[in-house]
Amino acid sequence: MKLQAKFLCALTLFLTASFGMLHAQDTNVTTEFGVKGGFNMSNLYGSGDDVDDNNILYGFNAGVYATLPISDFVAIQPEILFTTKGSELEYSNAFASGSTKFKLNYIEVPLLVRVNVTKNFNIHAGGYASYLVSSKVTGDGTFDFDEDIDADDLARFDAGIAAGIGVDFNPISVGLRYNYGLTTVGKERTIAGTTYTVPDAKNSNLTLYLSYKLN
Repeated sequence: MKLQAKFLCALTLFLTASFGMLHAQDTNVTTEFGVKGGFNMSNLYGSGDDVDDNNILYGFNAGVYATLPISDFVAIQPEILFTTKGSELEYSNAFASGSTKFKLNYIEVPLLVRVNVTKNFNIHAGGYASYLVSSKVTGDGTFDFDEDIDADDLARFDAGIAAGIGVDFNPISVGLRYNYGLTTVGKERTIAGTTYTVPDAKNSNLTLYLSYKLN
C-alpha cells in the first residue's frame, strides 16, 4: 500500500471518529493566530514509482499559523514550519543488515484555502514551498555512520500540493494533512555528456498535527 492510500485510510478513520463529536452548524470562520506541531511519516518517490511503506521515515514538524477569513466560512491559512522529510532503507542479506536514513530538514511555507464545513470541522487544500536548510545520511547495523550532506549538492527549493482535514476543539485543533512533492530532491548533473538527476525522487509526507490558538 502506498503512502497516498494510507492517507485515505487514515482520513476515513479520522472522519468517522470526529463526526460523532461535531456539533453546532455555525460555520463562521474567525481570525486566528497560533502555534502547531505534529508527527511526520515521510518517503521519497521516483517517476512512475509507488511510495513503498517499508521505507517510511518518521519525523516531526513545528511552527506557527494564521487563519484569515475572506467570507463567513472560507479563510486563507498561511503557515511557517520547520519540518523533517526523507526516507529510510532497510537491508538484510548474507553479508550485512541494518538501515540507512536519508534526512532532509526544511523551512516550509504552506498557503492553504480553509473551508469550514461546520463550526468544528474544516477541509483545507493548497500548495507549499520549502527551503532545504540541512541534510544528512545515517546508518545503523552492520555499517554505522552519520554524515552531513552539503545542502548545495541537493535542490535547495521544494514545492508541491497539500490537502487535509481539521477538527477544532477551541482552542486546540487536530488534523491530518498529506503533502505531495512536485519537484525533485536532487540536482541535475552532467557526467560524460549525459545529464542525470541525483537523487531522482520527490517528497511524499503524511502529517498528524496538533495546533493551539493563541488569540
